[in-house]
This record gives sequence, C-alpha cells and structure tokens, in this order.
Amino acid sequence: MPFRSAALALLLVAGSVDAQEVPPATTPPVAAMPAPVPPPAPIADLLRVGLKTSLGTITIALDKGKAPLTVANFLRYVDQKRFDGITFYRALSFPQPVPVGLVQAGIRGRSDKQLPPVKHEPTSQTGLAHVDGAVSMARAAPGTARGDFFIIVGTGLGALDANDKDPGYAVFGHVVEGMDVVRQILGSPTSAT
Repeated sequence: MPFRSAALALLLVAGSVDAQEVPPATTPPVAAMPAPVPPPAPIADLLRVGLKTSLGTITIALDKGKAPLTVANFLRYVDQKRFDGITFYRALSFPQPVPVGLVQAGIRGRSDKQLPPVKHEPTSQTGLAHVDGAVSMARAAPGTARGDFFIIVGTGLGALDANDKDPGYAVFGHVVEGMDVVRQILGSPTSAT
C-alpha cells in the first residue's frame, strides 16, 4: 500500500488556537440512528498518508475507489507540499458523556496554497459516513472544497452525511493510526474566542 506524508505544525498555546466552543445543551441530545457501516474498501483502493504533528503521527487511509475526486484533490496538496506547515486550527466538541467533535486543519484560504475547488462527492454517492475517525472535506457550499479537512471524533455526527434535503460533506478516508493524537488535539487548550 503506497504511503505519503505531510508535515503539519500544531498550535497548542492557549489563545493561539482558533477554536469554537459549543454552549452546553439545555436538553439532552436525541440519539442519532447509527450510520450504516459500509463494507471495507479493497486494499488496492486505499492509500495511506501520514500527517506528522508535534503530538505524533496521524495515519489516514484515503479511499480512492469510493471518493476518487476528493482523494486526488487531497493528494495534490500533499504531493505539492501545500500542507507542510499547516495547523489544526479548529477544535469543536459537544458536551457528551463520551467525547464527540471534530478537529480541522488546512490552508485556511491562503491564496498562495490554494488549488481549484473539487467537485462534491456526497456520502450518499460514496457510501462513506461521518463516523469515528472519518476524514472529510471542509467547504462553504458543495463544489467549493479546496485544502481544508476535518477528522471526526466519536459517534453522533451523522448529520454531516448527505440526505435528501442536505448534500452534507464529503468523507474521503479514515484514520487508521493515531486517533489518540486526534483526541489529544480535540482536548488541547483553546482560546476563549
């Protein structure tokens, strides 16, 4: 299985991380129906990429068989070293008994690192889902994703999947090693703003 790597810087200084906190829920959340688990991808369809951070390496398997356009977009950023030096700049968590949230990294709209947007590959088309460890593209609207991505922590974020009313976000891979690093990033100190 081919392996690529990208070096990411990780901002962990309180006040330096651009993070959002969600106010505590006033009513308990309704349990979401678990997403159907897609069959495993053939090994030939998975490409491994290592994201090296100051806390350790996060290895993700990109599913080029199910999300070929999104994987090709991500690999362009890796191969052209446009991800080198980027940060995990957002940590979003929801108050739950078990940690649920996401961490986001990428180019943050920097024009010097930006490539053309990629066509949206919704989860309804790929069969992938926003489950623990899923890697998905950040975007404003479908077809605007470029070089920002997020990693899901925990279960219960199935609302990010496509449905008949919402195109959702494009999952294109999953963490195969380093979820402990992702959870450390989610639990890092965040700024008050």
